[in-house]
Amino acid sequence: MEATTQNIAKIHQALDEIRPFLNNDGGDITFIELTTEGVVKVKLHGACIGCSVNQMTLKTGVEMTIKKYLPSITAVVQVQ
Repeated sequence: MEATTQNIAKIHQALDEIRPFLNNDGGDITFIELTTEGVVKVKLHGACIGCSVNQMTLKTGVEMTIKKYLPSITAVVQVQ
């Protein structure tokens, strides 16, 4: 998958949609990279870092939302 301006914009649009939910819990998220394999790398901030359900949040919240905007995404992973 190419990290085109259009694909990156769709990822940012998806993150903007989910960001208020993360902010409400004292966290945030930053886009890091879109790999050629279609993996979106993100960094969690604030309360999301130590949250016991952050992997569930990544899969059921962030990944689902990004795939709504960009269905060809294969996964969303957290980087340190």
